[in-house]
Amino acid sequence: MGQPAALILAAGAGRRYGRPKALLEFGGRLLVERAVDTARAAGCRPVQVVLGAQAPVVRARADLAAAVPVDNPDWASGMGSSLRAGLAALRATEAVAVVVLLVDMPGVTAAAVRRLAAFAAPDALAVAGYGAGRGHPVLLGRTHWTEVAASAVGDTGARGYLRRRAAELRVVPCDDVAVGGDLDTEADRVSFPPGVVRGTS
Repeated sequence: MGQPAALILAAGAGRRYGRPKALLEFGGRLLVERAVDTARAAGCRPVQVVLGAQAPVVRARADLAAAVPVDNPDWASGMGSSLRAGLAALRATEAVAVVVLLVDMPGVTAAAVRRLAAFAAPDALAVAGYGAGRGHPVLLGRTHWTEVAASAVGDTGARGYLRRRAAELRVVPCDDVAVGGDLDTEADRVSFPPGVVRGTS
């Protein structure tokens, strides 16, 4: 076991929402700032944030002093390119594993991240469980990074790789400490469970 890094995917343009979700305010903070706070509160180091759409604006408006921004010039091709960019940047660190979070999931708490991080090891593969479903965060041990990056195309991210490695994949129940939904529209933001707005723990 070891300390995992965190990788926050925040490069999308948020086309359905009408603006990059990294710049969306939720509970008095930008979503990208909440995600960084969540990862750091869970003990992840380093915390890297992949930026793409309106990256200069995100850098100017968001407090990313506690994170390492990673630019993804290919962000428009989908989430897979952001995962590849983030994993490539993490190779220069000593992280044994990485917890991957999506910027548009404010209901993912530090408690949920800690549950995944507890299994951090070079060969680890774990995903958060929400009832009968699965979602983020996802834990990827370092020995998997090369193959994950090779299979991350379009918007699939690590999904295909995890499906092929289902026998090795640990599902970590998180529905008692987190909400697994994302924000695709303004209606999603308005209707999100009110308790989530209060914090990241």
